[in-house]
Amino acid sequence: MVDGKVSIVRSNSRIDGVQRCLGLVHDEIKTRIKRKVLIKPNFVSVYNPLCATHVDAVDALINYLISNFNISEVIIAEAPALGEFFKGIENYGYTRLKNKYGNLEFIDLNADELEYVEVYDRHGRPFKIRVTKTLLREDLFKVSTCRPKTHDTVVVTLTIKNMAVGAPVKEDKPKIHQNYFFINLNIALLARPTMPDLGVVDGLEGMEGTGPVSGTSRPWGSFFASVNLSANPVHIDSIVAYCMGFNPYNIGYLYILSKWGYGELDPRKIKTISLSIEQVKVKFKPHPDYKIQLSWKAYLTKYIDLIQQLSKQH
Repeated sequence: MVDGKVSIVRSNSRIDGVQRCLGLVHDEIKTRIKRKVLIKPNFVSVYNPLCATHVDAVDALINYLISNFNISEVIIAEAPALGEFFKGIENYGYTRLKNKYGNLEFIDLNADELEYVEVYDRHGRPFKIRVTKTLLREDLFKVSTCRPKTHDTVVVTLTIKNMAVGAPVKEDKPKIHQNYFFINLNIALLARPTMPDLGVVDGLEGMEGTGPVSGTSRPWGSFFASVNLSANPVHIDSIVAYCMGFNPYNIGYLYILSKWGYGELDPRKIKTISLSIEQVKVKFKPHPDYKIQLSWKAYLTKYIDLIQQLSKQH
């Protein structure tokens, strides 16, 4: 087994599922926690509740952290691709969290101060895009919390992608969508400076089929959590993808990050606690373009030197 573990529980309640998952990795959280916490939910669209992180999952997360640790500030931050941030806060019921937790701040990442990160176009040429400074801050304990969803380009969207694709401002998000290989490479490049310290997946109800916005409901009742202790942030997304019925080796950005030393793809080598992966494994209906999405693999031989070169830059 490699270092790091993923907690897995089943529940018919978001509050119970999230809090029990976190309790199982309490000691790991304790080693990484900071006084300021940033929570990155997923509001890819502010108009469809099924595509967004449910407010109850975030409520349970905040409650657990402030009840167990000396937290001075909680930030909820997002940069929706479709719609405005504060409309999502309103539509998804997040306003009540401000009333419940006095030390909570909402940050619209699309209006944040900016820095630049280098990514690649479909011809392998580097260029820079604008990304939010907040997700790059090192004084924050960064939490990525999302529901499991299929994706129209990169198979699945989970904790790492949630954080990484939240970084570019709205106008620059489309620029990372090059061909199937380079969007995976660009997500991996954006993930390096934005990697979450804690990943939490609320799988009470996921999205399958034509995700990440317009798919259909996939009731599941499974919850996952993992702390990035050293070089293992890929673990939770590998486990969740596998439990959704997907091969983690088919998810390009996870494959590249694993090659760069960010964790293991093989679920058999990752320690799970409470439940085993076989106890929660199901089969999400993939996106209709799933087989086409796997065409990123055809570029591996051509761009293996670039992947290795970028690995050395970390």
